[in-house]
Amino acid sequence: MILLIRRVLPALALLAGSLLPAPADDSFPFGSTLMLDAAPVRGSKRVPMLEIAENGAAAVDLWCASASAQAVIADHSISIAPGDVQNAQCEPDRQSRDAELLAALAQVTNWRRNGEVVEFLGVTPLRFRLMTN
Repeated sequence: MILLIRRVLPALALLAGSLLPAPADDSFPFGSTLMLDAAPVRGSKRVPMLEIAENGAAAVDLWCASASAQAVIADHSISIAPGDVQNAQCEPDRQSRDAELLAALAQVTNWRRNGEVVEFLGVTPLRFRLMTN
């Protein structure tokens, strides 16, 4: 009986370990496209997206325009400094949303990740989803 337990117990432990969920990756997803967790504005299919490279260079596609930015990420703190905006011809409502989103990005101070969701925390919390397609 003891011999049977010695042989079966390690196999059961290995099986139990493989059934447990893998630990969540909570590292910042550098180089990945993050899409704002929001519905498109009526009359458009566009939703803002953000991509931050490991060197901090960032590209932001807004509701209407696009912008460059510079990000500094250390542990779970973050600062984003929006740069040049490439204006596009859009309705005033979408232009206003662009300005609001850039202001919110400039005010983020921390970030956290839960699987495919990355949240930027600041005056206005922003929730993004990793594009996985």
